[in-house]
Amino acid sequence: MRIGYARVSTDDQNLDLQLAALKKADCDDIFTDQGVSGARFSRPGLEQAMAALSKGDTLVVWRLDRLGRSLTKLVELVDALGARGVQFVSLTECIDTTSPGGTFLFHIMAALAQFERSLIGERTRAGMVAAKARGQHVGRRRAMTQSECDEAQQLLALQSSQAVAQRFDVHPRTLLRSLRRYGIETQRTV
Repeated sequence: MRIGYARVSTDDQNLDLQLAALKKADCDDIFTDQGVSGARFSRPGLEQAMAALSKGDTLVVWRLDRLGRSLTKLVELVDALGARGVQFVSLTECIDTTSPGGTFLFHIMAALAQFERSLIGERTRAGMVAAKARGQHVGRRRAMTQSECDEAQQLLALQSSQAVAQRFDVHPRTLLRSLRRYGIETQRTV
């Protein structure tokens, strides 16, 4: 029996391409996850697919990254399938663990995918360091600017922290945290 598995990371994405490829690959049953990250291996559709597999069956995916993004977890999963007598096929990468060459190709592709993710992370961290060195703020935009905090300090002498926070469309704790960030002390508490 051939069991297909398809996944997309967001609810906005579409499974149609994967489902068509899995049907064309003669999958008997197809399980899906929509809006679930590949970083997590605890997914309802994947768990159902794993439960449906028996010795002699084959798990089929459209592309390796649809199964997961962690090299370690991918290798563990495919090894666990092999221990159960279940084969693995990835259509796009032409990986088929029914042969030693297919198993070898799987390990190479998984290693390359992990390497690419590591490079992306490294470039992102280097970009953040460079941005900080140029004096740019890295991360989320601050909830309040220095001038807004100065104005909020004056308003707090006349109004409650709840009312002032509402004026700046922030939570009262965010208001007080923003004031502290700019060194503005206040007697108000949330």
